[in-house]
Amino acid sequence: MRYLFFMVLLLCFSCGKDKVILLPEIENAKITEVLDVSPAYLFYNETLTDSIELNRKNIISTTNWLVNVDKRLTLKQAIPKIKFLQDKKRNAQMHKNENAKNYFTCNATSIKNLGFIEFTDVVYEFIESSLDFKQILTSYKKIDSVNELEDSLNIFSINFHEDHTIYMHKNSFKIEDLTTKIKELAKNPEYKKIQLKLTMSKSLTFQDYITFKSLVLELESDSISIDNNEFIY
Repeated sequence: MRYLFFMVLLLCFSCGKDKVILLPEIENAKITEVLDVSPAYLFYNETLTDSIELNRKNIISTTNWLVNVDKRLTLKQAIPKIKFLQDKKRNAQMHKNENAKNYFTCNATSIKNLGFIEFTDVVYEFIESSLDFKQILTSYKKIDSVNELEDSLNIFSINFHEDHTIYMHKNSFKIEDLTTKIKELAKNPEYKKIQLKLTMSKSLTFQDYITFKSLVLELESDSISIDNNEFIY
């Protein structure tokens, strides 16, 4: 029923003159079903000054939120609206459900159905200047000796650039090599645990972001974690 509900709802929007929404695609989805939901929509609308339109009329604070973002929007356009929705839910004073979560809706190509990426605890932060960006990158704790605490966390910044190149500790590679590079890093005997911090260009499309995020989420394990703070510059 969930699949039919969303397919009909999206088709209804598609029948309108300016209510077409193109969901981002992912290959695999860890989450394929979410119950007790309310939808919100971020449309790509070229007739508006900032090319984005938010529809949240039917959203209920106590439910799980499915945020449907048009894949053509840039992070500069989409993230402020997403933060607005997050704040609405986090700051709700009445009818609050601490167990309700937030998800991005995607087309999961491997199952030819909808898939979902949770972002309940993600904190998005815009970096306004190159100086701020440099300070963030240099503030991460670095472990130089294997003799330090066994549970010490080795933190690595992954910068997804607008040219689709990934930069990590003076190294650069294409996004299709991300999984291999991180797994190789995790095998280093000097690192018991590593944490990935994500930084991204605001010029990236939401499809770019979802592709990047889904690859990173697949890497989560006992030895690899992902920081909830994500930086957009």
